[in-house]
Formats: sequence, structure tokens, C-alpha cells
Amino acid sequence: MGTPAFAATILAHVLRWEGGRVVGVYAQPDRPCGRGLECRPPDTKVLALAHGLPVFQPVNFKTPESRAELAALAPDLLLVAAYGLILPQAVLDIPRLGAVNAHASLLPRYRGAAPIQRAIMAGESVTGVSIMRMDAGMDTGDVLLTRELAIGPDDTAADLHDALAELGGRALAEALDLLAAGRAVRAPQDAARATYAPKLRKEEGQVDWTRTAAEIHNQVRGAHPWPGAYFFWQAPGRRKPLRLALAPGRPGGPRPLDAAPGTILGEEDGMLAIACADRTYLTPAVTPEGRKRMNATAFVCGYLCEPPAAGAACPPPAGA
Repeated sequence: MGTPAFAATILAHVLRWEGGRVVGVYAQPDRPCGRGLECRPPDTKVLALAHGLPVFQPVNFKTPESRAELAALAPDLLLVAAYGLILPQAVLDIPRLGAVNAHASLLPRYRGAAPIQRAIMAGESVTGVSIMRMDAGMDTGDVLLTRELAIGPDDTAADLHDALAELGGRALAEALDLLAAGRAVRAPQDAARATYAPKLRKEEGQVDWTRTAAEIHNQVRGAHPWPGAYFFWQAPGRRKPLRLALAPGRPGGPRPLDAAPGTILGEEDGMLAIACADRTYLTPAVTPEGRKRMNATAFVCGYLCEPPAAGAACPPPAGA
């Protein structure tokens, strides 16, 4: 049971596991996405159909028919990863050996929907995956095993997503070996150490430049690729603030004392420097709303240079 690319990577590992076979794949229903709102199948569905597996996509498990459909498969075990639906106890009771979940954090820390993004935003240096027995709570079940993964200083949520999906697939296969051999040890979680990772909201991508450069770096990395970091900048000669999407970069040098936080200072080390509370933040590119991505030179020439000063020294801004 899983829906997005993270779950598809784990499913690929399970399909290679020789100790059993997948009898069916559950995913959330196809949903419109993209500008054309074209209905696209989940990644797990695409992989399952390529392997000739039956795919089930109930809206939820509230009806007797949806639960009967699962029971008809006579599963020994449910394997769950990023499914996106809460499984009621009536579903967890169907498989003979219960349900196991691959969660992208070191439980009991970062229970919930966005453990990868929240760990980066909090400035963590280590995360990992936990394989746990599922119960009626949200990521509260006994842990079978954990595997750690270092978070690099410039890792984004996209980087960590792919690495944790691979690690989760290997860890789940390892846990299945232990379960099959009767050697799996259940470790109850310490509820006193629990933290939560709620789903990100779009507005959490907005940067507050009165924070430190390190805090902003963590926010930008955690928000990439979704919802993406952005801020509003009052461009010279414009009536309304301009929304600028911000590419992940790195902290720069000390902030000039005469530059207020949020001031775009120009180029520094070939990147666009923006004043934070303590230092500058360097980004390789910004994307003005409705325009193409612009590197530092293009943005400076297109928005900061006075027309007479631009001359031959400034190439035309990208997307002009």
C-alpha cells in the first residue's frame, strides 16, 4: 500500500524479495495534476501494472465492500509506505501477520506526513528510516528496525527523499527476512520523545529575511521542490511587490551593516546575495513570477542596474 515515487521505490525492492510474493497493490485514486489537469496514475500503480499485478484504488476503507476486497486477497502481511490514507483497525486486522510500515524518520521523532522536510527545516544532521508494526495511532507502533542516514549541509528534501526511499526499501526487505525467520524484535516507542511532522502548507515556503542565514538555508532546502521558497521584493519602479521564487543556495558573508534584511545586494561569488539577520544568503537563481529562471548576473542587469549603467556590461536578462 503506497502512492507516490517514494512508495514505488520501496515496492521495487519488495518485488525483488525472494521470501514471498506481492498479491496486490493499493494506491490512492488517480488525480488530476499539472496545468492541463490531466488524470495521471500514481507511481506505484504504474510499477504494479508493469509487473502484471492487480491494483486497487479505494477512496477509503469505510465501506464493507472495500474491506471485503482486501480480505479476498488473503494477505499474510500488509506493507505500507507513504500511502496517504489512514488505515482503520478493521483493515489492520485483516492480514494474518498484521501490517508493517516504512517511515522516513527515526521514530518516535517526526511522526506524520512530512518527516523529510521537517527534519531539514529543523536543522537536523541525521535522519533515517524506521520499519514499524502498525497500530491505530499515527506512526506509534513498535519499531522492528531503524537505519540512519546523514543529512548533508546542502541536502534538499528532494535529495533526501530519493536516498531515504532506497534505504527504506533495503530496510523493509531486511525486516521481512527477520519476520520470516521469527527473529524480529519489537521495540516500543518512547512517547515522551515523540515529535510530529505535519504536512507542509504552501505558505511555509515564504522566507522571512529577519531570520539567520542558517535558518533560512534550512527552510529553503526543506521546501525544495515543494512548496518552494519564495519572497516578495519591491522592485525599483514597480507599484506592487514582485514575487521571487528562490533556488537553494548557501549562507554567504557577513551582512553589510547598512543593509536591511531582505535587501538584494547584488552578486557575491557569482550568486545573488540577499541580506539576512546576520549574514547574506546566496542563491544561484531566482524566478520572477510569470518569468523564466534568472541567474545572478541576469537578475542584477535586469532589475538592479540603471539603464545607462547597464550598457554592454550587462547581458539581457534571461526570460526577457
